Amino acid sequence: MTKSLTLREKLGLWLTKEPPPTDVLPYDFSRLKYEIRSGDVLLVEGRSRIAKIIRTITQSPWTHAALYIGRIIDFEDDDIKNMIRQHAGPEIKDNTRLIIEDLLDRGTVLTPLSFYHDQHMRICRPIGITPADLHLVVNYAIKALGQPYNVRHLLDLTRFMLPWTILPRRWGSSLFRTSTGEPESGICSSLIAEAFTSVHFPILPFVTHHASQDMEVFQRNPYLFTPKDFDYSPYFDIIKYPLFNPEEPLPYYRRLPWAKSGLQHQDDGILTSPKEKTKKSLFERMKKNKSETDKKE
Repeated sequence: MTKSLTLREKLGLWLTKEPPPTDVLPYDFSRLKYEIRSGDVLLVEGRSRIAKIIRTITQSPWTHAALYIGRIIDFEDDDIKNMIRQHAGPEIKDNTRLIIEDLLDRGTVLTPLSFYHDQHMRICRPIGITPADLHLVVNYAIKALGQPYNVRHLLDLTRFMLPWTILPRRWGSSLFRTSTGEPESGICSSLIAEAFTSVHFPILPFVTHHASQDMEVFQRNPYLFTPKDFDYSPYFDIIKYPLFNPEEPLPYYRRLPWAKSGLQHQDDGILTSPKEKTKKSLFERMKKNKSETDKKE
């Protein structure tokens, strides 16, 4: 007998459903999967409805963050291995490359890296972190497996990021706290931020200068982080694996299969000749679109 879904589960599926890609992705997944390291933060440019909401709120194409932890066979601690296996689905084997992520409809879960094969991704690698601290960061995330996704946290973060003229800042005094005053379970970015904060690794710390010229650094609330912060942070290297490998001997840009027609591609999907007055043609199309919109209204 098939179990009927609750209204919340149906809403979660509707919000997180990813439509198929319409363009060729600009990176090489086969290179990325062999080069990614344990402790790397993986940013994803999602296409779902919830991704569009997050993109609007954060003003960034990066709508999701996950932590790469490696394969089960890479871990030496038997307790950690057993913990991972306890939360692993049937599709996860000991040699499967894994990420830990917070999902709206599932909470903190293990996911094969290959699940995002058709998504545009970027790696953020913590600069100079010691192997011991990196081990603690990964273990912190593993121990969070099974906790629920905090929908209220997402709403609170939205409230906090809106201008105070829309929502008074004093309304944020109780954000990210339960009725008992304890921190709530988080969303995708907050778990990763908590893991790095646990070893005092900076992401976007708040720095103050005193009259004595002494500098003081404060850790930022992990619940205020969004995926773009790992991209923006100066303490993470941005690792890219383009579709065409620039590290090969011959200049890669001279070997690209440029179109022989010489046409230029506009952002709205139209191909034009370089000799055309692009600005004028764009203006004309904008004017035409506005006219059609006015007619519909």
